[in-house]
This record gives sequence, C-alpha cells and structure tokens, in this order.
Amino acid sequence: QVQLVESGGGLVQPGNSLTLSCVASGRTFSTKIMGWFRQAPGNERQFVAGIKWSSGSTAYADSVTGRFTISRDSAKNTIYLQMNTVKPEDTAVYYCAADRWIRAAISRAPMDYDYWGQGTQVTVSS
Repeated sequence: QVQLVESGGGLVQPGNSLTLSCVASGRTFSTKIMGWFRQAPGNERQFVAGIKWSSGSTAYADSVTGRFTISRDSAKNTIYLQMNTVKPEDTAVYYCAADRWIRAAISRAPMDYDYWGQGTQVTVSS
C-alpha cells in the first residue's frame, strides 16, 4: 500500500501563487507516475499535471500549461505543484495520485491511478 498526504491548500487571491505538496509513504518503490488532479463542485475529477519518478518527464492540462509546474524530490518521496497566476476557475479540491504501472505516456485518466490522497482545498478569490 501507498499513502499520500497533500498539504498547502488555502485561500489565495487571483494572480497570486500557491504551492501544494504531496508526501508518499509505504511501498513507494511500486509507484512509477505521480499526478495532480482537481475536482470542483458538480464537476468530474480532472487531470492537472503528472510526472514520472524515474525520468522527471511531465505532462500538463492545457488549462494550466505555462502557469503550473509539477516537480519531484525523490529523496523525500514528495511531489509539488507550483501554482502561479491563479484564477478563480482554479478553485477546487486538489488530489495527489500514484500510478503503479510503467507507461510510455503519463495517463490523464483518473481510473489509471491506484492510490489517492484525501485532497486539499484551493480557493481563489479576492
């Protein structure tokens, strides 16, 4: 099993920045890809960004490309989501997820991820 714990959410004004963290514990060696997803009320959970532990290669949703950056610290089993120039439409619960499978491309489908954190609320409002 793998446990994921997110932190760093909160209230942020439009145009400002926020950094989310996700610490993985347990059988972390079994995870190959880490992802950030978000879910706003009434909406489906959607892919935000993903990163491969081994290569560090990344993928982003079009809506956050150029504003958000995903990174990893393998020594700390931690991934980050640097959110810059946030917008009200970024308001959602943000989830960290882990994929056990080796894939040529980072999956954007929630169903491909095996482990999930509890989520952290991000609210963008003035």
